[in-house]
Amino acid sequence: GVPVYRFCIENASGASVSVMNYGCTIQAIRVPDRNGTLTDVCLGYRTLAEYEQNNGYLGAVVGRHGNRIEKGIFQLNGTEYHLAVNDGPNHLHGGICGFDKRVWDASIEGQSVMFHRLSPDGEEGYPGNLDVRVTYTFTDDNRLLLQYRAETDADTVVNLTNHCYFNLSGEGKGTIRNHILRIPAGSFTENDADCLPTGTVLSVEGTPFDFRAAKPVGRDIGADDGQLAIGHGYDHNFALSGRDAAELYSPESGVAMNITTDMPGVQLYTANFLERIPGKRGALMEPHGAVCLETQEFPDAVHHADFPSPVLRAGAAYHRETELTFDVR
Repeated sequence: GVPVYRFCIENASGASVSVMNYGCTIQAIRVPDRNGTLTDVCLGYRTLAEYEQNNGYLGAVVGRHGNRIEKGIFQLNGTEYHLAVNDGPNHLHGGICGFDKRVWDASIEGQSVMFHRLSPDGEEGYPGNLDVRVTYTFTDDNRLLLQYRAETDADTVVNLTNHCYFNLSGEGKGTIRNHILRIPAGSFTENDADCLPTGTVLSVEGTPFDFRAAKPVGRDIGADDGQLAIGHGYDHNFALSGRDAAELYSPESGVAMNITTDMPGVQLYTANFLERIPGKRGALMEPHGAVCLETQEFPDAVHHADFPSPVLRAGAAYHRETELTFDVR
């Protein structure tokens, strides 16, 4: 019974980004390929009903805390909080009805769309009233800027990210195994059997997780490696040392995407469990049919003192940015 709106931000060249106030969802990113043809490089659905009915968080902002929290339990200031458990024994992407399933207020500001909502104290078990703003800006040089801002009236935890599924060859154009990926990180967080960080940070040196030199996403995805076996592919957090987060390139279309951020980590997820559901073009989605590069705080950081802290104190300001720049080769 709540109206949902879609906004299209079109730049001077005709490239565009379509976003919805349901889940702050990016529904489409249309940028030119090497032939100048506009190509939609993110997965999505045609109708709102499909977004409501299907899982996968396609293009949505996830929160209040993206990624996993062990058993949905954490302690803060001596109080134990119990969150919704929705991923085996753990809490994932904000819970059963997280930010991805909420209708946000929206306003237009030039080449930007700003989404806003107040997440009330106790929502999905989180403490504090959290005032959240997410702004998408698309520029004439094909840069998509994602800005996250939040304030709280009580200490809480916050980890906001966007869960866009990218296929730079175009939606419905096969798998991303031949996409060329570079992630400059020298280490990643080890996962347990439930894809939850163990607390150990591993070097990428000599492993399938070494993307410091660009390589095809699928080159090592089937390697005999215990970490890959857990998630049936990549589903891991890489520890960043600067703003350079990742670079993805499709040899088929010539579209390249560069990601910079002020967040400490980026989750590489190779859509290992993507359901075979029709997308916007009618083609069935498929496992490894896209790649997610979610800039983020470390997963389950509330239980690991040596991870960057996701705690937002009352009266303090949360402000994170991620920028996606599209060009061709």
